Amino acid sequence: MRVLVVEDEAALNFRLQQVLEAVNFAVDVAHDGEEGWFLGDTETYDAVVLDLGLPKIDGVTVLSRWREGGRNMPVLILTARSRWSDKMAGFNAG
Repeated sequence: MRVLVVEDEAALNFRLQQVLEAVNFAVDVAHDGEEGWFLGDTETYDAVVLDLGLPKIDGVTVLSRWREGGRNMPVLILTARSRWSDKMAGFNAG
C-alpha cells in the first residue's frame, strides 16, 4: 500500500512515516500544502493522511483541488482544530 502523508510538523510527519513503514506501507511525505497537492495530483496513492493547517495551501483547499481534478483516493484528515466548522469544511471538501 502506498500512502502520502501531508503534515508540516516535522516530528509528527516523521513519526507517522515510521509507524506506516513499520507495517510495510510505502510512504511519501510532504511538508506543506503545495508539495502535498503536487504529489497527490501527479502520483498514485492508496490513501492520504492530510493535515488541515498547512503552510502555502491549506488542507481543505488541497483536498478540494484533488476532488475537482478527479482524484478520489481515501483521505484521512488530521487536525488539532476542534471547531465544528473546521471539521465540516474537511468533510465537505471530499
